[in-house]
Amino acid sequence: MKQPSITSLPPSPDADRRARMLKYTIAMSIRVVCLVMMLFVDGWWLFVCAAGAICLPYVAVVLANVGAPSVDTTVLRPGGVVAIPERKTSEHDEQDRQAS
Repeated sequence: MKQPSITSLPPSPDADRRARMLKYTIAMSIRVVCLVMMLFVDGWWLFVCAAGAICLPYVAVVLANVGAPSVDTTVLRPGGVVAIPERKTSEHDEQDRQAS
């Protein structure tokens, strides 16, 4: 049986949240750059910056909601843990319980 390792576990919720917030912040920072560049550029560059400013909020939200990449989300069960079967009671044990 393959031994489980800590690397087979999914990332913690805090690490996942931090990674999503970082992606969102980067995308929104690029949007701000596009908005500022719209003041200084002319011609077709204006349309490129406007398209970036309009489309990047949608892209940022989609990227932030994707979460961590799912490499292998199966958590391995340790080999040393064995389920204990349920003990069957006999008639003699039931009589002893009733007598008590």
